[in-house]
Amino acid sequence: MTLFQLLMLGASAFFAFKVYQHIQGLKDLQPQSDEPRVPSSFDPESLVEKADEEFDAGNLEQAYKLFNEANSKVAQGSEVLFKMGYILQQLKRNEEALEYYKEALEGDKENEFIHNSLASIYRAKGEFASAKMHLSASLAIDDKNPITYYNYGNLLVDMKHIDEAKEMYKNALEIKGDFVEAKEELEKLEQTT
Repeated sequence: MTLFQLLMLGASAFFAFKVYQHIQGLKDLQPQSDEPRVPSSFDPESLVEKADEEFDAGNLEQAYKLFNEANSKVAQGSEVLFKMGYILQQLKRNEEALEYYKEALEGDKENEFIHNSLASIYRAKGEFASAKMHLSASLAIDDKNPITYYNYGNLLVDMKHIDEAKEMYKNALEIKGDFVEAKEELEKLEQTT
């Protein structure tokens, strides 16, 4: 692997970790009931809980199956659809992931993580205009997320817009000074120009 490919792999892993953290944060926001529940394999809520457990354990295929079963019983909200898309993206099933992300976005247009995920898939497909649109939407929602600036910088490098890419990396570093990947990418660009 080339150094650039290793950096891109690292950046992808970093982004995946941040999405995972976001998903975990969403679970913490759910109200807790004092009443014990008796789980049922027919109850969509129980299926989602079990899917979350499987996801946390790294069993992506099983988590997806459980989310999918819950969704087939009762249409799930944006959070579950986003998780299904994320799992499919990790399993390299980008076309299917794209459909779940789009559906999740219909229910939650102000979710920067959905926009970032859509941009990631569009970038991988070479659909740069769509990727740029979603990254711009993500920045409009939260202009303090260094990962979005980093991802935008990577897209602009692919598009050969080097000066704009430098600015995006600089923005990421202004927000998070120890953002190693953004610093390395910026240094590479500054050495080549």
